[in-house]
Amino acid sequence: MRRLLIGYDVGSSSVKATLLDADSGKVVASVGLPKEEMGIEAPKPDWAEQDPETWWDYIKATSKELIKKGEVKPGEVKAIGISYQMHGLVMVDKQLSVIRPAIIWCDSRAVEIGNKAFDDLGGDYCLKNLLNSPGNFTASKLKWVKENEPAKFEKIHKIMLPGDFIAMKLTGEILTSETGLSEGVFWDFPKNGLADKLLDYYGIDAATLPKVVPSFGHQGDLLPEIARELGLEAGIPVTYRSGDQPNNAFSLNVLEEGELATTAGTSGTVYGVSTQPVYDPKSRVNTFVHVNHTAANPRYGVLLCVNGTGILNSWLKKLLGPQVEDYEQMNQWAAEVPIGAEGLSFIPFGNGAERIMENKQVGAHLAGLNLLKHDKRHVLRAGQEGIVSALTYGFNIMKQMGLNLRTVKAGKANMFLSPLFREAFVNMNDVALELYDTDGAQGAARGAGIGAGIYTGAREAFQGLEKIQVFEPEKHKQESYQASYRQWENSLQQVK
Repeated sequence: MRRLLIGYDVGSSSVKATLLDADSGKVVASVGLPKEEMGIEAPKPDWAEQDPETWWDYIKATSKELIKKGEVKPGEVKAIGISYQMHGLVMVDKQLSVIRPAIIWCDSRAVEIGNKAFDDLGGDYCLKNLLNSPGNFTASKLKWVKENEPAKFEKIHKIMLPGDFIAMKLTGEILTSETGLSEGVFWDFPKNGLADKLLDYYGIDAATLPKVVPSFGHQGDLLPEIARELGLEAGIPVTYRSGDQPNNAFSLNVLEEGELATTAGTSGTVYGVSTQPVYDPKSRVNTFVHVNHTAANPRYGVLLCVNGTGILNSWLKKLLGPQVEDYEQMNQWAAEVPIGAEGLSFIPFGNGAERIMENKQVGAHLAGLNLLKHDKRHVLRAGQEGIVSALTYGFNIMKQMGLNLRTVKAGKANMFLSPLFREAFVNMNDVALELYDTDGAQGAARGAGIGAGIYTGAREAFQGLEKIQVFEPEKHKQESYQASYRQWENSLQQVK
Protein backbone atom coordinates (compact mmCIF):
# COMPACT_ATOMS: atom_id res chain seq x y z
CA MET A 1 0.00 0.00 0.00
CA ARG A 2 1.25 3.49 -0.89
CA ARG A 3 1.92 6.11 1.77
CA LEU A 4 0.45 9.34 0.43
CA LEU A 5 0.52 12.92 1.71
CA ILE A 6 -1.88 15.72 0.77
CA GLY A 7 -0.76 19.35 0.62
CA TYR A 8 -3.23 22.22 0.22
CA ASP A 9 -2.15 25.71 -0.86
CA VAL A 10 -4.89 28.32 -0.34
CA GLY A 11 -3.98 31.41 -2.34
CA SER A 12 -5.91 34.54 -3.22
CA SER A 13 -6.17 33.52 -6.89
CA SER A 14 -6.63 29.74 -6.57
CA VAL A 15 -6.59 26.70 -4.30
CA LYS A 16 -4.16 23.94 -5.20
CA ALA A 17 -4.00 20.39 -3.86
CA THR A 18 -1.12 17.95 -4.39
CA LEU A 19 -0.83 14.25 -3.67
CA LEU A 20 2.74 13.18 -2.87
CA ASP A 21 4.13 9.66 -2.60
CA ALA A 22 5.99 9.79 0.72
CA ASP A 23 8.41 7.02 -0.19
CA SER A 24 9.55 8.21 -3.61
CA GLY A 25 9.08 11.92 -2.92
CA LYS A 26 7.32 12.24 -6.29
CA VAL A 27 4.03 13.95 -7.10
CA VAL A 28 1.21 11.50 -7.84
CA ALA A 29 -1.41 14.07 -8.82
CA SER A 30 -2.08 17.80 -8.59
CA VAL A 31 -5.25 19.86 -9.01
CA GLY A 32 -5.78 23.65 -9.05
CA LEU A 33 -9.15 25.42 -8.96
CA PRO A 34 -10.78 27.55 -10.18
CA LYS A 35 -9.50 27.43 -13.74
CA GLU A 36 -9.79 31.21 -13.86
CA GLU A 37 -8.62 33.35 -10.94
CA MET A 38 -10.74 33.63 -7.79
CA GLY A 39 -12.39 36.99 -7.46
CA ILE A 40 -11.32 39.61 -4.93
CA GLU A 41 -14.06 41.96 -3.77
CA ALA A 42 -13.26 45.66 -3.32
CA PRO A 43 -16.36 47.31 -1.79
CA LYS A 44 -14.32 50.49 -1.34
CA PRO A 45 -11.05 51.76 -2.81
CA ASP A 46 -7.99 50.00 -1.36
CA TRP A 47 -10.10 47.20 0.15
CA ALA A 48 -9.61 43.52 -0.68
CA GLU A 49 -11.90 40.83 0.67
CA GLN A 50 -12.77 37.19 0.03
CA ASP A 51 -15.37 34.88 1.56
CA PRO A 52 -13.55 32.14 3.52
CA GLU A 53 -16.32 29.72 2.59
CA THR A 54 -15.22 30.13 -1.03
CA TRP A 55 -11.78 28.79 -0.08
CA TRP A 56 -13.46 25.88 1.66
CA ASP A 57 -15.64 25.12 -1.38
CA TYR A 58 -12.48 24.88 -3.50
CA ILE A 59 -10.75 22.70 -0.89
CA LYS A 60 -13.65 20.25 -1.20
CA ALA A 61 -13.66 20.42 -5.00
CA THR A 62 -9.90 19.98 -5.37
CA SER A 63 -9.93 17.10 -2.87
CA LYS A 64 -12.56 15.13 -4.75
CA GLU A 65 -10.78 15.64 -8.07
CA LEU A 66 -7.40 14.81 -6.51
CA ILE A 67 -8.63 11.54 -4.97
CA LYS A 68 -10.09 10.51 -8.33
CA LYS A 69 -7.05 11.59 -10.34
CA GLY A 70 -4.62 9.85 -7.98
CA GLU A 71 -6.76 6.69 -7.76
CA VAL A 72 -6.46 6.84 -3.99
CA LYS A 73 -7.45 3.74 -2.04
CA PRO A 74 -8.71 3.69 1.56
CA GLY A 75 -5.92 3.94 4.10
CA GLU A 76 -3.30 5.36 1.73
CA VAL A 77 -3.42 9.02 2.84
CA LYS A 78 -1.33 9.39 6.00
CA ALA A 79 -1.25 13.14 6.69
CA ILE A 80 -2.40 16.57 5.49
CA GLY A 81 -0.47 19.86 5.31
CA ILE A 82 -1.78 23.39 4.75
CA SER A 83 -0.18 26.48 3.18
CA TYR A 84 -2.15 29.70 2.96
CA GLN A 85 -2.14 33.35 1.92
CA MET A 86 -0.55 35.35 4.74
CA HIS A 87 -1.84 38.24 6.86
CA GLY A 88 -5.58 37.64 6.25
CA LEU A 89 -8.16 38.16 8.98
CA VAL A 90 -10.96 35.61 9.45
CA MET A 91 -13.45 36.09 12.30
CA VAL A 92 -15.91 33.47 13.58
CA ASP A 93 -18.63 33.50 16.25
CA LYS A 94 -19.34 30.86 18.89
CA GLN A 95 -21.13 28.72 16.29
CA LEU A 96 -17.91 28.90 14.21
CA SER A 97 -19.77 30.83 11.50
CA VAL A 98 -17.89 33.49 9.55
CA ILE A 99 -18.86 36.97 10.78
CA ARG A 100 -17.69 38.99 7.78
CA PRO A 101 -15.62 38.45 4.61
CA ALA A 102 -11.91 37.94 5.24
CA ILE A 103 -9.76 41.07 4.97
CA ILE A 104 -6.88 39.69 2.91
CA TRP A 105 -3.18 40.46 2.51
CA CYS A 106 -3.40 43.19 -0.15
CA ASP A 107 -6.12 45.19 1.64
CA SER A 108 -4.79 48.64 2.61
CA ARG A 109 -7.50 49.99 4.93
CA ALA A 110 -5.49 49.60 8.15
CA VAL A 111 -2.31 51.39 7.06
CA GLU A 112 -2.96 54.53 9.11
CA ILE A 113 -3.95 52.49 12.17
CA GLY A 114 -0.62 50.67 12.02
CA ASN A 115 1.34 53.86 11.44
CA LYS A 116 -0.30 55.49 14.49
CA ALA A 117 0.49 52.42 16.61
CA PHE A 118 4.13 52.66 15.52
CA ASP A 119 4.26 56.31 16.63
CA ASP A 120 2.32 55.82 19.89
CA LEU A 121 4.07 52.65 21.03
CA GLY A 122 7.42 53.90 19.79
CA GLY A 123 9.65 52.70 16.99
CA ASP A 124 12.14 51.25 19.46
CA TYR A 125 9.52 48.90 20.96
CA CYS A 126 7.95 47.94 17.62
CA LEU A 127 11.22 47.17 15.87
CA LYS A 128 12.95 45.39 18.76
CA ASN A 129 9.93 43.46 20.04
CA LEU A 130 7.76 42.97 16.93
CA LEU A 131 10.63 43.27 14.40
CA ASN A 132 8.14 45.23 12.30
CA SER A 133 5.85 48.20 12.29
CA PRO A 134 2.26 47.03 13.04
CA GLY A 135 1.67 48.41 9.56
CA ASN A 136 -1.10 46.83 7.57
CA PHE A 137 -0.86 43.41 9.22
CA THR A 138 -3.60 41.28 10.77
CA ALA A 139 -3.58 42.91 14.21
CA SER A 140 -4.13 46.34 12.64
CA LYS A 141 -6.93 44.95 10.45
CA LEU A 142 -8.64 43.63 13.58
CA LYS A 143 -8.33 47.06 15.20
CA TRP A 144 -10.00 48.52 12.08
CA VAL A 145 -12.96 46.17 12.59
CA LYS A 146 -13.19 47.22 16.24
CA GLU A 147 -13.28 50.90 15.28
CA ASN A 148 -15.54 50.66 12.22
CA GLU A 149 -17.72 47.57 12.72
CA PRO A 150 -18.18 47.34 16.51
CA ALA A 151 -21.27 45.10 16.31
CA LYS A 152 -19.31 42.53 14.30
CA PHE A 153 -16.30 42.88 16.60
CA GLU A 154 -18.50 42.06 19.60
CA LYS A 155 -19.55 38.76 17.98
CA ILE A 156 -15.97 37.48 17.71
CA HIS A 157 -15.28 34.16 19.39
CA LYS A 158 -11.95 33.57 17.64
CA ILE A 159 -9.89 35.27 14.96
CA MET A 160 -7.83 33.19 12.57
CA LEU A 161 -5.47 33.37 9.65
CA PRO A 162 -6.74 31.78 6.41
CA GLY A 163 -4.90 28.49 7.00
CA ASP A 164 -6.19 28.28 10.56
CA PHE A 165 -9.72 28.54 9.18
CA ILE A 166 -9.17 25.70 6.71
CA ALA A 167 -7.66 23.55 9.47
CA MET A 168 -10.70 24.31 11.65
CA LYS A 169 -13.04 23.18 8.87
CA LEU A 170 -11.06 19.94 8.51
CA THR A 171 -10.63 19.08 12.18
CA GLY A 172 -12.95 21.23 14.28
CA GLU A 173 -9.87 22.55 16.15
CA ILE A 174 -9.08 26.28 16.29
CA LEU A 175 -5.28 26.51 16.42
CA THR A 176 -2.44 28.61 15.01
CA SER A 177 1.37 28.65 15.05
CA GLU A 178 4.19 30.92 16.20
CA THR A 179 5.02 31.75 12.59
CA GLY A 180 1.33 32.57 12.04
CA LEU A 181 1.11 34.88 15.04
CA SER A 182 4.34 36.60 13.99
CA GLU A 183 2.97 37.26 10.49
CA GLY A 184 -0.07 38.91 12.08
CA VAL A 185 2.29 40.97 14.32
CA PHE A 186 0.81 39.37 17.43
CA TRP A 187 4.23 37.99 18.52
CA ASP A 188 6.79 39.50 20.90
CA PHE A 189 10.16 38.09 19.82
CA PRO A 190 12.31 38.75 22.94
CA LYS A 191 9.47 37.47 25.15
CA ASN A 192 8.83 34.51 22.82
CA GLY A 193 5.11 34.95 23.45
CA LEU A 194 2.11 37.13 22.68
CA ALA A 195 2.66 40.85 22.13
CA ASP A 196 0.61 41.89 25.16
CA LYS A 197 1.56 45.56 24.89
CA LEU A 198 0.23 45.78 21.31
CA LEU A 199 -2.89 43.77 22.20
CA ASP A 200 -3.61 46.10 25.13
CA TYR A 201 -3.03 49.17 22.96
CA TYR A 202 -5.46 47.88 20.31
CA GLY A 203 -7.96 46.66 22.92
CA ILE A 204 -7.78 43.07 21.70
CA ASP A 205 -8.53 40.25 24.15
CA ALA A 206 -5.81 37.60 23.92
CA ALA A 207 -8.53 34.97 24.44
CA THR A 208 -9.75 35.63 20.89
CA LEU A 209 -6.45 34.30 19.50
CA PRO A 210 -6.14 30.56 18.86
CA LYS A 211 -3.97 28.20 20.90
CA VAL A 212 -0.43 27.86 19.52
CA VAL A 213 0.91 24.60 18.08
CA PRO A 214 4.20 23.92 16.24
CA SER A 215 4.24 24.27 12.45
CA PHE A 216 5.21 20.58 12.29
CA GLY A 217 3.25 18.13 14.44
CA HIS A 218 -0.20 16.79 15.23
CA GLN A 219 -2.80 19.55 14.83
CA GLY A 220 -6.08 17.63 14.82
CA ASP A 221 -7.77 14.80 12.94
CA LEU A 222 -10.10 14.83 9.96
CA LEU A 223 -13.71 14.85 11.16
CA PRO A 224 -15.93 11.94 10.04
CA GLU A 225 -18.51 14.17 8.33
CA ILE A 226 -15.78 16.15 6.55
CA ALA A 227 -13.97 12.97 5.51
CA ARG A 228 -17.14 11.77 3.79
CA GLU A 229 -17.42 15.08 1.92
CA LEU A 230 -13.83 14.93 0.75
CA GLY A 231 -13.80 11.24 -0.14
CA LEU A 232 -11.26 10.37 2.56
CA GLU A 233 -11.18 8.41 5.82
CA ALA A 234 -11.89 9.98 9.17
CA GLY A 235 -8.96 10.49 11.49
CA ILE A 236 -6.25 11.49 8.98
CA PRO A 237 -4.05 13.92 10.93
CA VAL A 238 -3.30 17.51 9.95
CA THR A 239 0.42 17.80 10.75
CA TYR A 240 1.69 21.01 9.14
CA ARG A 241 0.60 24.60 8.54
CA SER A 242 2.40 27.69 7.33
CA GLY A 243 1.84 30.99 5.57
CA ASP A 244 2.59 30.85 1.87
CA GLN A 245 5.94 32.64 1.89
CA PRO A 246 7.59 30.64 4.72
CA ASN A 247 6.09 27.57 3.07
CA ASN A 248 7.36 28.49 -0.39
CA ALA A 249 10.83 28.81 1.14
CA PHE A 250 10.35 25.47 2.88
CA SER A 251 9.16 23.86 -0.38
CA LEU A 252 12.56 24.84 -1.86
CA ASN A 253 14.40 23.43 1.18
CA VAL A 254 15.36 26.94 2.31
CA LEU A 255 15.82 26.44 6.04
CA GLU A 256 19.28 27.71 6.98
CA GLU A 257 21.00 31.09 7.26
CA GLY A 258 22.00 32.63 3.94
CA GLU A 259 19.53 30.57 1.89
CA LEU A 260 17.03 32.50 -0.22
CA ALA A 261 13.78 31.74 -2.04
CA THR A 262 11.80 33.84 -4.49
CA THR A 263 8.32 33.75 -6.03
CA ALA A 264 6.62 35.82 -8.70
CA GLY A 265 2.91 35.09 -8.71
CA THR A 266 0.25 37.75 -8.08
CA SER A 267 2.78 39.31 -5.74
CA GLY A 268 6.56 38.93 -5.92
CA THR A 269 8.73 37.97 -2.97
CA VAL A 270 12.25 37.25 -1.85
CA TYR A 271 12.54 35.35 1.42
CA GLY A 272 15.82 34.91 3.27
CA VAL A 273 16.67 32.99 6.45
CA SER A 274 18.66 34.45 9.34
CA THR A 275 19.64 33.14 12.77
CA GLN A 276 19.43 36.71 14.12
CA PRO A 277 16.26 38.77 14.73
CA VAL A 278 17.20 41.42 12.14
CA TYR A 279 14.88 44.20 11.07
CA ASP A 280 14.73 47.11 8.65
CA PRO A 281 14.48 50.44 10.55
CA LYS A 282 11.78 51.58 8.10
CA SER A 283 9.97 48.20 8.14
CA ARG A 284 10.07 48.05 4.34
CA VAL A 285 10.91 44.35 4.49
CA ASN A 286 9.57 42.24 7.33
CA THR A 287 10.85 39.58 9.69
CA PHE A 288 8.75 36.64 10.92
CA VAL A 289 9.30 33.32 12.65
CA HIS A 290 10.38 30.70 10.09
CA VAL A 291 8.79 27.23 10.04
CA ASN A 292 11.81 25.48 11.62
CA HIS A 293 12.32 28.07 14.38
CA THR A 294 12.89 26.92 17.94
CA ALA A 295 14.03 28.85 21.00
CA ALA A 296 17.23 26.80 21.05
CA ASN A 297 17.89 27.13 17.29
CA PRO A 298 16.20 30.31 16.11
CA ARG A 299 15.37 30.78 12.44
CA TYR A 300 13.85 34.01 11.19
CA GLY A 301 12.37 34.61 7.76
CA VAL A 302 13.07 38.02 6.21
CA LEU A 303 10.39 38.77 3.64
CA LEU A 304 10.54 41.26 0.80
CA CYS A 305 7.11 41.55 -0.83
CA VAL A 306 6.04 43.49 -3.93
CA ASN A 307 2.25 43.42 -4.34
CA GLY A 308 2.29 44.47 -8.00
CA THR A 309 4.02 41.59 -9.77
CA GLY A 310 2.20 38.92 -11.78
CA ILE A 311 -0.98 40.94 -11.43
CA LEU A 312 0.63 43.55 -13.74
CA ASN A 313 1.41 40.91 -16.36
CA SER A 314 -2.15 39.55 -16.03
CA TRP A 315 -3.55 43.08 -16.43
CA LEU A 316 -1.50 43.60 -19.59
CA LYS A 317 -2.80 40.33 -21.02
CA LYS A 318 -6.40 41.39 -20.38
CA LEU A 319 -5.68 44.80 -21.85
CA LEU A 320 -4.36 43.28 -25.09
CA GLY A 321 -7.47 41.11 -25.34
CA PRO A 322 -8.00 38.83 -28.36
CA GLN A 323 -4.77 39.90 -30.08
CA VAL A 324 -2.72 37.88 -27.57
CA GLU A 325 -3.00 34.09 -27.33
CA ASP A 326 -1.06 33.44 -24.13
CA TYR A 327 1.78 34.62 -21.90
CA GLU A 328 4.33 32.91 -24.12
CA GLN A 329 3.37 35.18 -27.00
CA MET A 330 3.68 38.19 -24.70
CA ASN A 331 7.18 37.04 -23.73
CA GLN A 332 8.14 36.71 -27.40
CA TRP A 333 6.91 40.22 -28.20
CA ALA A 334 8.74 41.66 -25.19
CA ALA A 335 11.99 40.03 -26.30
CA GLU A 336 11.83 41.81 -29.68
CA VAL A 337 12.93 45.12 -28.14
CA PRO A 338 16.26 45.85 -26.42
CA ILE A 339 17.04 45.83 -22.71
CA GLY A 340 15.67 49.01 -21.17
CA ALA A 341 12.70 49.12 -23.59
CA GLU A 342 14.25 52.14 -25.34
CA GLY A 343 13.73 54.45 -22.37
CA LEU A 344 10.32 53.18 -21.21
CA SER A 345 9.92 52.32 -17.51
CA PHE A 346 6.96 50.68 -15.75
CA ILE A 347 6.43 51.30 -12.03
CA PRO A 348 4.33 48.24 -11.04
CA PHE A 349 2.91 49.39 -7.68
CA GLY A 350 -0.78 49.23 -8.62
CA ASN A 351 -2.03 46.55 -6.21
CA GLY A 352 -2.45 48.41 -2.92
CA ALA A 353 -0.04 49.95 -0.45
CA GLU A 354 3.50 48.66 -0.92
CA ARG A 355 5.63 47.76 2.10
CA ILE A 356 8.92 48.55 0.36
CA MET A 357 7.45 52.01 -0.28
CA GLU A 358 6.77 52.39 3.48
CA ASN A 359 3.11 51.39 3.01
CA LYS A 360 2.45 54.24 0.58
CA GLN A 361 0.03 54.09 -2.32
CA VAL A 362 2.52 54.85 -5.08
CA GLY A 363 0.35 53.40 -7.85
CA ALA A 364 1.37 52.04 -11.25
CA HIS A 365 3.04 54.40 -13.74
CA LEU A 366 4.38 54.22 -17.28
CA ALA A 367 7.29 56.65 -17.51
CA GLY A 368 9.17 57.92 -20.57
CA LEU A 369 6.45 57.02 -23.08
CA ASN A 370 7.26 58.19 -26.62
CA LEU A 371 4.19 57.92 -28.85
CA LEU A 372 6.33 57.91 -31.98
CA LYS A 373 8.57 55.05 -30.86
CA HIS A 374 6.95 52.79 -28.29
CA ASP A 375 4.41 50.08 -29.00
CA LYS A 376 2.96 47.09 -27.12
CA ARG A 377 6.30 45.26 -27.27
CA HIS A 378 8.01 48.04 -25.34
CA VAL A 379 5.20 48.15 -22.77
CA LEU A 380 5.44 44.37 -22.24
CA ARG A 381 9.20 44.47 -21.82
CA ALA A 382 9.02 47.49 -19.53
CA GLY A 383 6.42 45.63 -17.48
CA GLN A 384 8.67 42.62 -16.87
CA GLU A 385 11.77 44.74 -16.25
CA GLY A 386 9.70 46.98 -13.95
CA ILE A 387 8.70 44.02 -11.80
CA VAL A 388 12.32 42.86 -11.55
CA SER A 389 13.39 46.42 -10.75
CA ALA A 390 10.90 46.57 -7.87
CA LEU A 391 12.35 43.32 -6.51
CA THR A 392 15.85 44.74 -6.97
CA TYR A 393 14.86 47.80 -4.96
CA GLY A 394 13.88 45.45 -2.14
CA PHE A 395 16.99 43.33 -2.64
CA ASN A 396 19.11 46.38 -1.89
CA ILE A 397 17.26 46.90 1.40
CA MET A 398 17.93 43.27 2.36
CA LYS A 399 21.63 43.72 1.58
CA GLN A 400 21.70 46.73 3.93
CA MET A 401 20.32 44.42 6.65
CA GLY A 402 23.31 42.12 6.19
CA LEU A 403 21.73 39.31 4.18
CA ASN A 404 24.02 37.56 1.72
CA LEU A 405 22.28 37.43 -1.65
CA ARG A 406 24.21 35.20 -4.03
CA THR A 407 22.07 32.19 -4.92
CA VAL A 408 18.28 32.26 -5.03
CA LYS A 409 15.91 29.30 -5.42
CA ALA A 410 12.54 29.41 -7.16
CA GLY A 411 9.86 27.09 -8.43
CA LYS A 412 9.51 27.07 -12.21
CA ALA A 413 6.12 28.75 -12.30
CA ASN A 414 4.35 32.06 -12.90
CA MET A 415 6.73 34.86 -13.98
CA PHE A 416 9.75 32.53 -13.78
CA LEU A 417 8.36 30.72 -16.83
CA SER A 418 9.43 33.77 -18.84
CA PRO A 419 13.02 33.58 -20.20
CA LEU A 420 13.16 37.38 -20.31
CA PHE A 421 12.08 37.68 -16.68
CA ARG A 422 14.69 35.13 -15.56
CA GLU A 423 17.40 36.90 -17.57
CA ALA A 424 16.51 40.30 -16.09
CA PHE A 425 16.36 38.85 -12.57
CA VAL A 426 19.83 37.26 -12.52
CA ASN A 427 21.60 40.11 -14.34
CA MET A 428 19.98 43.03 -12.56
CA ASN A 429 20.67 41.48 -9.14
CA ASP A 430 23.95 39.68 -9.93
CA VAL A 431 22.68 36.39 -8.49
CA ALA A 432 22.50 32.78 -9.61
CA LEU A 433 18.96 31.43 -9.94
CA GLU A 434 18.15 27.76 -9.31
CA LEU A 435 14.80 26.56 -10.64
CA TYR A 436 13.05 23.57 -9.06
CA ASP A 437 10.02 21.48 -9.93
CA THR A 438 7.98 22.35 -6.86
CA ASP A 439 5.22 24.61 -5.55
CA GLY A 440 3.46 25.52 -2.31
CA ALA A 441 1.09 22.56 -2.28
CA GLN A 442 3.99 20.15 -2.75
CA GLY A 443 5.84 21.87 0.08
CA ALA A 444 2.79 21.53 2.34
CA ALA A 445 2.67 17.81 1.59
CA ARG A 446 6.36 17.37 2.48
CA GLY A 447 5.77 19.39 5.66
CA ALA A 448 2.92 17.05 6.56
CA GLY A 449 5.32 14.12 6.19
CA ILE A 450 7.76 15.67 8.67
CA GLY A 451 4.97 16.59 11.08
CA ALA A 452 3.56 13.07 10.98
CA GLY A 453 6.97 11.51 11.66
CA ILE A 454 7.05 9.77 8.28
CA TYR A 455 10.23 11.74 7.55
CA THR A 456 12.91 12.21 10.18
CA GLY A 457 13.69 15.66 8.80
CA ALA A 458 14.24 17.83 5.74
CA ARG A 459 16.93 15.56 4.26
CA GLU A 460 14.42 12.73 3.83
CA ALA A 461 11.51 15.01 2.99
CA PHE A 462 13.27 16.57 -0.01
CA GLN A 463 14.69 13.42 -1.55
CA GLY A 464 12.40 13.79 -4.57
CA LEU A 465 12.94 17.52 -5.15
CA GLU A 466 14.25 18.05 -8.67
CA LYS A 467 16.50 20.93 -9.73
CA ILE A 468 15.56 21.78 -13.30
CA GLN A 469 17.95 24.55 -14.37
CA VAL A 470 20.52 27.03 -13.08
CA PHE A 471 20.86 30.52 -14.57
CA GLU A 472 23.99 32.62 -14.04
CA PRO A 473 24.52 36.34 -14.71
CA GLU A 474 25.97 37.18 -18.13
CA LYS A 475 28.62 39.88 -17.93
CA HIS A 476 27.86 41.26 -21.39
CA LYS A 477 24.22 41.90 -20.36
CA GLN A 478 24.68 43.03 -16.76
CA GLU A 479 25.67 46.60 -17.59
CA SER A 480 22.58 47.09 -19.76
CA TYR A 481 20.23 45.63 -17.13
CA GLN A 482 21.77 47.69 -14.36
CA ALA A 483 21.37 50.79 -16.54
CA SER A 484 17.73 49.80 -17.00
CA TYR A 485 17.39 49.63 -13.20
CA ARG A 486 18.90 53.09 -12.75
CA GLN A 487 16.47 54.42 -15.38
CA TRP A 488 13.61 52.76 -13.45
CA GLU A 489 14.79 54.13 -10.09
CA ASN A 490 15.00 57.66 -11.51
CA SER A 491 11.40 57.29 -12.73
CA LEU A 492 10.36 56.05 -9.30
CA GLN A 493 11.85 59.08 -7.56
CA GLN A 494 9.60 61.30 -9.68
CA VAL A 495 6.38 59.60 -8.57
CA LYS A 496 7.14 58.63 -4.93
